[in-house]
Amino acid sequence: MVNTVKTVFFLALLSAILLVFGKLVGGTAGMIFAFFIAMGMNFASWFFSDRIVLSMYGAREVSPEEAPELHEIVERLAKSAGIPKPKVAIVPMDVPNAFATGRDPEHGVVCVTTKLLEILDKDEVEGVLSHEIAHIKNRDTLISAVAATMASAIVMIADMAKWSLFFGFGRDDDRDGMAETIGLVLMIIVAPIAATLIRLAISRSREFIADETGAKISGKPEALASALRKLELYAKGLPPKVVEAEVKPATSHMFIVNPFKGDGLAALFSTHPPTEERIRRLLEIAKKLFGKVRDFFDF
Repeated sequence: MVNTVKTVFFLALLSAILLVFGKLVGGTAGMIFAFFIAMGMNFASWFFSDRIVLSMYGAREVSPEEAPELHEIVERLAKSAGIPKPKVAIVPMDVPNAFATGRDPEHGVVCVTTKLLEILDKDEVEGVLSHEIAHIKNRDTLISAVAATMASAIVMIADMAKWSLFFGFGRDDDRDGMAETIGLVLMIIVAPIAATLIRLAISRSREFIADETGAKISGKPEALASALRKLELYAKGLPPKVVEAEVKPATSHMFIVNPFKGDGLAALFSTHPPTEERIRRLLEIAKKLFGKVRDFFDF
């Protein structure tokens, strides 16, 4: 509930920045123009997201005959979540990870990498898939697209304002003066950074929600916690060149754990919350559901 409220708050904050900054820079017409351009770009990305991402990673959809265990898990979890069974795909990748895509539950796809299937046991794979099905159930692709649309519009308005100041356009008697120019310059610098930070904060909140929803779908929060720990430890041991060669930074927010590491200030720009915090919350869910953390997972 708390993370849902955070998501609504952050989306409202993005909207406020867009409206105020857009009005300040280009008036109503400029704001609407930038918004609709950004919306068109992100709508295309959202609508074709499954095809774009699957093609980008060379993912191959597998049949029930090729991967009976995966399909059995996905079918059972989808039924528990109350959504249509997503398609199942495997990505040939040495980075152990998973992601979900598709513009709505009727077009959902869950993908796992070959390395993930190598290092996780069946319960942990189920925990991971429950998280990805939670993303589909919660329509996180749509929420991400809405956040990206507003953030992109803010960046576009900042670019319009930058070039307007550079060429001296858009000034009149009402907006003349050093103070207003300095204020506008500050907005040009601060607004895009704030929009990016808010969009990433939304992404982190959705990860917490997907963890919680997935734990309830599968009834195995410890399995998801164990999988997250294994994936995090394995990712830390991978040479950066391997990750950079196989993972596209623009899609890192889709994976269950962030393939790219960042500490300190860089954590502000992370698409995922700290894995240890996610594990702690999952174990708290286990205690609420079962009165204890069940001892058949290694913590």
